[in-house]
Amino acid sequence: MVDFLTKPQRSARMATIRSRGNKDTELVLAQLFRLNAICGWRRYQKLPGTPDFTFRNQRVVVFVDGCFWHACPRHGHIPTGNRSFWRKKLVANKARDQRVTRQLRRQGWRVLRIWEHELAKNPQHCIERIKAIVLGSDEIEKAQYPK
Repeated sequence: MVDFLTKPQRSARMATIRSRGNKDTELVLAQLFRLNAICGWRRYQKLPGTPDFTFRNQRVVVFVDGCFWHACPRHGHIPTGNRSFWRKKLVANKARDQRVTRQLRRQGWRVLRIWEHELAKNPQHCIERIKAIVLGSDEIEKAQYPK
């Protein structure tokens, strides 16, 4: 199919489309937090990289990284059309993720990144990882093995 717009017109039109984020995976994790009685999290906090979930009191941020956009080593791929653009885009996304993680750690935040496929395949493992960081290992043992 031939594009009826010129390259600048197509670019201007595409620039008007705004991202909606990885809302589905974020909602799955929010539901898991509720089911597992994990409290104290917030969304849309103004921090570098705009973490998906923030535990302010514990200074923990959680990112749910989509396999395509964050170049997952297991499931990421470069589309066959316009390969040079996508390669550059995905490499830049990975570099930004690393930069944001370093910046948050320098500011005293603990950063947890969860792959989209991990959340889909083994959600309970993801919850346990989050509990380990948010509650601390001593608190998890108390919660799992009450006296």
